Amino acid sequence: MTLNSKGLALILALIIAVITTTALYLTPNVPDRAIFLTFILSFISGFSIIRVMAELLFFKEINNIYKALENVQDQKLTSITQTKKSYFNPLKRINQEISSYADRKQSEIDELKKMAAFRREFIADVSHELKTPIFSAQGFVHTLLDGAIDNEAVRENFLKKAAKSLDRLDILVQDLMTITQIEKGEINMHFESFDLVELSIEVMDQLEKKAHQKQVKIQLLNSKDHPAYVSADYRRIYQVILNLLANAIDYAGTGAEVVIKITTSAKKVVFELGDNGIGIPEKDLSRIFERFYRVDKSRSQETGGSGLGLSIVKHIIESHQSKINVESSSKKGTKFWFQLKASAAPKSETIIATSTT
Repeated sequence: MTLNSKGLALILALIIAVITTTALYLTPNVPDRAIFLTFILSFISGFSIIRVMAELLFFKEINNIYKALENVQDQKLTSITQTKKSYFNPLKRINQEISSYADRKQSEIDELKKMAAFRREFIADVSHELKTPIFSAQGFVHTLLDGAIDNEAVRENFLKKAAKSLDRLDILVQDLMTITQIEKGEINMHFESFDLVELSIEVMDQLEKKAHQKQVKIQLLNSKDHPAYVSADYRRIYQVILNLLANAIDYAGTGAEVVIKITTSAKKVVFELGDNGIGIPEKDLSRIFERFYRVDKSRSQETGGSGLGLSIVKHIIESHQSKINVESSSKKGTKFWFQLKASAAPKSETIIATSTT
């Protein structure tokens, strides 16, 4: 037998009416008509009040709890509506706790779905990136084994191509290991004071030949006589500038110009690298720091990069409690910038400067 608000109100109202009329019946000199009217009025008023109160405070909340529990059981967590908090109705508070629990579980489920999708996409990307250099090297080696090794010119050419494919594979694996170690916190940043201008010049010298081959001009707006000291990990920031500059050389386009500008203030140093190349479409800007994401896949195959450069840049800069920013528009160029904590000159350089003067 299921008891509802109507049945409960009927029973309680009848009990109240009987008790009230019995008390009047035992009282001397009370007319029978008054006793009858008291029974009717007490029954009707008791039934109405108890029905409304039971429905609002008890049965309605119980029904909501049942519905919420059914949705939890059926994993329809989004169907559970959030209720307002109540400190007077314990059933409403229980319903609120169920709603909060459902929200937490729904957030966990959404996060797990995102992670699963990311894992599938990541595995597919890694498989694709590994497949290209492996198949290339494998093809060259098998061709040599099938008889081409006897031809000295072909042998040397194929071995060079196989070595190049294996070098690309090694870069990919190293970049993957770098990102994984940074994300897991296995790489500790070694902070020291160094000149960001001098570091930029060093990176430019390393990529000078590559820029010449691509017919890209690199310009540094800062003078070596005006250093910009920062507190950061020298080797990691070197890797950041190297990746940004190499990326600009590869994708800015023939005849483009890359400009590096370093701005100093009392507490921070801002590094900017911009080009006047082909730019990045707006739809791709939000994804360029993702692993293996490439704006132009056909040109990326030509450059031979791992597709992880900008992702590594993002992780390293975030490890320095900063953020890598980008602005770009198609055919109007691209600008990357980030800021680092300013630092005083190292003691050794201060002593040298003092002795020189």
